[in-house]
Amino acid sequence: MTGIVDYGTGNLRSVQKALEYLGEKTIVSSDMRALDGCRRLVLPGVGSFGAGMENVKRAGLDGYVRRRVADTPLLGICLGMQLFLSASAEEGEFEGLDLIQGRAERFARGKIPHMGWNGVTDMKGKLFAGLEDGEEFYFVHSYYADTAEEFTAGKTDYFGAFASAIAKGNAYGVQFHPEKSGDAGLRLLENFTRI
Repeated sequence: MTGIVDYGTGNLRSVQKALEYLGEKTIVSSDMRALDGCRRLVLPGVGSFGAGMENVKRAGLDGYVRRRVADTPLLGICLGMQLFLSASAEEGEFEGLDLIQGRAERFARGKIPHMGWNGVTDMKGKLFAGLEDGEEFYFVHSYYADTAEEFTAGKTDYFGAFASAIAKGNAYGVQFHPEKSGDAGLRLLENFTRI
């Protein structure tokens, strides 16, 4: 079973529907006891970093996520991925979960938000098994992960290359929305359920 972590923000139902379409049993919950029974966790999200992190802390899920990722695959989607980082410059300075070292920084060029279909290249790791380099996914974001090459699992070009997928240990993050990305997104989610 895959647990979708509910911290009061985001696209919970669309992620749940996509996983259930693949035949995966899911639960959407903020109850740590319910999430304990899950073999994988998804941290989705839309909105601002500060508000998202505040919700995670208020629900007591920050420590829980940090503990679980030691032995449980965890997928962060969009804001969920950014919360994996050490910090964010969105609307001030905020600390993140620090699962992957880096910062969320605002795009300096181009139309903001970066919205629509864009390709992912330099794909590495289990999430991208069976996907072609340059496969397109759906993006909606104004901030990106500024992180080291060693944590970069995929890159996208938007007035310069940025890390559109990150990974470290059991933590996997994607800036795009696989649940809104057609067959490629479903393949990525299916890959995650096999980790």
